[in-house]
Amino acid sequence: MKALKLYFLLLQTLMVSVTYAQNKTNIEVNFDQQIAPMKPVWAWFGYDEPNYTYMKDGQKLLTEISKLSPVPVYVRAHNLLTSGDGTPALKWGSTNAYTEDAKGNPVYNWKIVDQIFDTYVKRGMKPLAQIGFMPEALSTHPIPYQHQWKPGAKYSVIETGWAYPPKDYQKWSNLVYEWVKHSVARYGKAEVESWYWEVWNEPDGAYWKGTQAEFFKLYDYAADGLKRALPNARIGGANVTGGASKYLDAFIKHCLSDTNYVTGKIGSPLDAVLFHAKGSPRVVNGTVVMDIRAQLRNMESNYRVIAKYPQLKNIPVIIGESDPEGCAACGMATNPENAYRNGTMYSSYTAASFARLYALTDLYKINLLGAVTWSFEFENQPWFAGFRDLATNGVDKPVLNVFRMFGMMKGSRVATTSNRMYELRSVLDSSIRKSQTDIGALAAKAEKSASVLVWNYHDEDKTGTQDSVKVMLNNLAAKTVTLTEYRIDGDNSNAYEVWKKMGSPQNPDSKQIALLEKAGQLKMVGKPVKRSNLKEVEILLPRQGVSFLKLDW
Repeated sequence: MKALKLYFLLLQTLMVSVTYAQNKTNIEVNFDQQIAPMKPVWAWFGYDEPNYTYMKDGQKLLTEISKLSPVPVYVRAHNLLTSGDGTPALKWGSTNAYTEDAKGNPVYNWKIVDQIFDTYVKRGMKPLAQIGFMPEALSTHPIPYQHQWKPGAKYSVIETGWAYPPKDYQKWSNLVYEWVKHSVARYGKAEVESWYWEVWNEPDGAYWKGTQAEFFKLYDYAADGLKRALPNARIGGANVTGGASKYLDAFIKHCLSDTNYVTGKIGSPLDAVLFHAKGSPRVVNGTVVMDIRAQLRNMESNYRVIAKYPQLKNIPVIIGESDPEGCAACGMATNPENAYRNGTMYSSYTAASFARLYALTDLYKINLLGAVTWSFEFENQPWFAGFRDLATNGVDKPVLNVFRMFGMMKGSRVATTSNRMYELRSVLDSSIRKSQTDIGALAAKAEKSASVLVWNYHDEDKTGTQDSVKVMLNNLAAKTVTLTEYRIDGDNSNAYEVWKKMGSPQNPDSKQIALLEKAGQLKMVGKPVKRSNLKEVEILLPRQGVSFLKLDW
C-alpha cells in the first residue's frame, strides 16, 4: 500500500513538472540590438465631453496624466465649438463659442474654450484641437440641436444639428481664424505653433450629415482660416473611422492633387494624417471575448493607404482614437461586452496592443506621432459602471497604470523574443484565441537605465492561471544594477478588486475612498534589489497580469 501511494505521489509530481515545463516562458531581451527611439506614441488621450476638463475629477485626472510622460501629453476633445451653456452630458459638451446677433453678425465668446485649454496648458499639455462641431447659428439644419442620448439608446439619437454643414463657409473660415488669433494672443505664437489642429470627427460616419465633397470643402475653409491667423499652425485630417481607408485615400488625394475650394489652386494644407482604429469585443457563452485583431487591421489598412504616397513619407501620422471598441460612454449595464473595462483585461490588452502597434509601425515605416486612447473620466457617475475611462470618481483604474509603466520607458526600443508571444501576422490573421496566452515583452534602454514590460494576455476574459516567466537580459553592459518590479494583477495596482472586497459600495466613506485611491496607484512588488552581473529575472505572472522590470545603474 505504501509503495502504491509513493507511486501516485511520484506520478502527481511528474505531471506537475510537465505542466510547469509546458507553461515555462522564455523571453530574451537583447539590449545591444536597438530598433528605434522609444517614442511616447501612447501619450495622447481624448474624450467626447469637453466640459469635464475643468471639473473636479477631470482636473485631478489631467494632473495625473500630465505627469506620465517625459514629453508633453496631447489631449483631443469633441464639441469645442458646439453651442450650449457648458452643461455636460454623456456624449455631449458645449462652449457657445459662436452665436449671431439679430442682424446675423458673428458674436464670439471664448470663455469656456479658454477654461478647457487653460487647464491643459497650465499642466504643460498640448491640445490636439478639434475644429468642430457646427455652432447652432451656422448649421444648415439647426433644429433639433442638443440631443438627449443615454446608454442603451440608438446611436442615431446623437445625430442632430451640430453634425450638419455650415450655411456660410466663409463665416466658418472666419470662426476658425478668430479662434486661432485669440489663442495666439492668449498663449503666444510659439505655444500655439506646437499644437496640432484637425477638422471634425469621423466624417464618413454618424458625425457628418454632409457629403464627402462638402467635408473636403469644410476642411479647406477651416485650413484657410487657420493659416490666415497663424501660417505655421499645423492641421490635418480626416479622423475617419477605422474601416474607412477608402475615404482617407480620397481625402489625401484631395489635399495633394484636387482643386482647393478656397484658393482655386491645387492642393490643401496637410501637416498630419489622422484615422481611427477600434477592436470589437463580444460576449460568447457568458464570457467577454476581445478582438485585438480588428483594431490592428484598422491600423494596417490605413497604413497601407498612407504608405503608397511618396509625398507622405515623413508626414506625422496620428491615430485619433485607438481603443478596444467604439463607445466610451456605453457602460456594461447596457453593453455587457464592455465588462472588461474595470479590471485587468483592459490593462493587459493595452500592453499587448501597443507592442503590436510599434511593430506594425516599424513594418510600414510610418512616422507615427501618437495614438489617442479615447478614455478619460465621467463626472458624477456610479462607481465602476464599466465606462471606458481611466478613473472612476477620482480613483484610478488598472489601465492607467500601464501608461505609468510606459512613461518610465526611455531611450531606444531594443529587440525582444519570446517563445509564447504570438507573431504579428498571426494576430492580424486570427487574433489571440489559441489555447495558450500571449506572453511577450517590450523593452527599452537608455544611458543609465533599462526597462522591460511583460504581459500575459488572451482575448478571452478569464483569470486564475499563472505562468513562470524567465526574462534573459542579454548584453546589458552594466556590472551592478538596481532591479525594481512593478505589477498590475488581481492583487496589485487594482482599485477595482479592492472596491469589490469592500462590498462594491456606491457611497464609500472617506476612509474607503482613501484606500481606493492608494490601491489605484502603480504598486511596487517587494523592494528594489541591487544585483551584480544580472543575467536573468524569473517571475510568476498571472493571466491578465502586466509586470514592469526597471533597471538602474
